[in-house]
Order: sequence, then C-alpha cells, then structure tokens
Amino acid sequence: MLYSAFIFGLISSLHCIGMCGPIAMMLPVDRQNEAKKVTQIITYHLGRLTAYATIGLIFGLLGRGFFLAGLQQKMSIFIGLAMIVVVLIPEKAFSKYNFSKPVYKIISRVKSSLGNQFKDRSYKSLFTIGLLNGFLPCGMVYVALFGAIAMQSASLGVLYMLLFGLGTVPLMTVVVYVNSLIKLPFRNKIQKAIPYVAVIIGVLFILRGLGLGIPYISPSNMSLFVQSTPNCH
Repeated sequence: MLYSAFIFGLISSLHCIGMCGPIAMMLPVDRQNEAKKVTQIITYHLGRLTAYATIGLIFGLLGRGFFLAGLQQKMSIFIGLAMIVVVLIPEKAFSKYNFSKPVYKIISRVKSSLGNQFKDRSYKSLFTIGLLNGFLPCGMVYVALFGAIAMQSASLGVLYMLLFGLGTVPLMTVVVYVNSLIKLPFRNKIQKAIPYVAVIIGVLFILRGLGLGIPYISPSNMSLFVQSTPNCH
C-alpha cells in the first residue's frame, strides 16, 4: 500500500499548486545563482517533508495502537470508507461547520510566522517556510493521513507521509521556476481526476481490510508487517 502514497502525492500536487503554489512562487531564493537556488529549493522541500514525517509519526502511532488492539482490519475498512466520503462530499457541506475553530488561533500564528520568514533568504528561513507550509491545513494531506493510520506502525506511518510528500515535489518545484507552465484547463482536468484517485486508494484499503486472499491487494492475513507465526520450537 505504500506505493499508493507516492501516486496520490503526485496526482494531488495539482491541488497543492492551487493552495500552496503562491508560497512556492514567493520563496526568497537567489534568482541569480542557479546552484544556490537549487539547494534553497531542496531545503524548502526538506522542511515540508519534515512536517509530513512528523504528522505521519503521530498518526502512525495511532494506527499502531489500533493494530495492537486487534482492530487493524476494521480500521482499514473504516479508513477506506472515510477516504471515499471525504472526497465525495462537496466542500460546501463541510463549510457549514467550522471544524477549524478550536485551532484557529494556532493556524493564524503559523500563517503569521510563515509570512515573517519571507523577509530572510537564509537556509534556516527556507527550511522553516517548508516546515510551516507542511503544517497548514490541506484536504489532500488529511486524506493521506488516513493511509498513515492504516500502516499499523509509527515507522511506516512516517514512510507513507514521506512518500506522499515526495510525490508533490516535482510539480511544486516546477512552480518555482515556471509558474505559467501548467495551464488552467489542464489543472482543472487534473483537479477533476483527484477524487477518482482518492476513491481508488480508498477501495484498496477496504479490500485490504476484507482479507479476501488476493495477493498484494487483499491478503487473507492482515499482519502484513509482522510474522504470522512465531519462530518458537
């Protein structure tokens, strides 16, 4: 299931361009020194990946708790259904409820800190921009987090979110260089494809939870990351 993280990141990066593209376009990178610019962009991405790895660790630990409680199959089915529901319900339906109100002040501080970092061209500032960018609310990240929970361990939760983040790197890098390269009609087509990709990934998690005995897709044994039988004699 780890491969789905990179694919989802790659596809959803068109959504990232719309949401976080302006941040990438405004990065305080050196426009004259190409080599330095490359290292600065890499530093920005490392900040984002660090943020994704951190939340992957947290949600991976949560998934590990469900795994130890013997709920991994039910959780995998629930997560698959949740992924599908999140992408199928129109955003307007969610906008009626202010889910972010409890953390609104925290989000505001993150945005404020993010804005202050653009005044500095240091590598520390670029890393911080990426880090804060990674912690900003994003629907695609929320969907990816469902996958991190289903990974059943903290390390795999981190890896899942890292692969998701790596999937977003290519297009987010392109934006820094040529923000007009990806035309609006093409972006709109990709945006329409994102829900289908999320639904497919959701279905894969449901099949995984059902344990239908399909190799690599729905193994009959849900203990995918530990030995099914102990080496005891």
